[in-house]
Amino acid sequence: MTSTWIIVGATSAMARAFARLAAENGAHILLAGRDMADMKRTKADCILRGAPSAFAVSFDARKPGTFDEIAVKAALQDGEINVAVFVGSMPDQSDVDKDPTLLDGVIQDSLTGPAHLLQRLAPLLEERACGTVIGVGSVAGDRGRLANYVYGSAKAGFHTYLAGLRNRLGRSDVHVMTVKPGFVDTAMTWGLPGLFLVANPRDVARDLWRGAKKKRNTIYTPWFWRYIMLIIMHVPEMIFKKLKI
Repeated sequence: MTSTWIIVGATSAMARAFARLAAENGAHILLAGRDMADMKRTKADCILRGAPSAFAVSFDARKPGTFDEIAVKAALQDGEINVAVFVGSMPDQSDVDKDPTLLDGVIQDSLTGPAHLLQRLAPLLEERACGTVIGVGSVAGDRGRLANYVYGSAKAGFHTYLAGLRNRLGRSDVHVMTVKPGFVDTAMTWGLPGLFLVANPRDVARDLWRGAKKKRNTIYTPWFWRYIMLIIMHVPEMIFKKLKI
């Protein structure tokens, strides 16, 4: 059966690495993002790596009108349709505290935009009765922290959305996997203070690919973040609220 991967937020470092991996495994590639020049380079790279075809379309999580072309092109593809969502934005929390209007963009980029697109694609996935959805959340969504509670709340909402979508699409043999990365070497994390154990996007992409093949429901990447977050989740609230993390 032919396989197509729709890569949403395709200009992120993780998304590019995952697109290359999917191409190497013979999948058709549909890239969706805001930087067309960047995606054209990735498209050419995917073809060289073995993708039978590759396309790039404009996508902006804050502009639902850009979702139409993705839905149309997805319906035109034969066989299995898979979706990997890498969309999100994380302004400095102090900037959001000074200008609360920035919150709207964070929620649109990290929750409502991706959820809206997946709702559009869900009937097609159910009709094909196969495929995988990968939603990239964040360890920040596991507990509200002083340093990024707006971003974390958006990702927490996305985690909950993905859990419900997994329940729905699982009835049609479509698997939904929630991904919770720790610190990854991307443009979003570049220059942020206090980072440690920063992962390479290529390693994260491999984790996503393996997790999807094994039909994992939720994965942390790198793997040790599961245990870091387990500790953080169990710190009593009266102590946690005094920590500067």
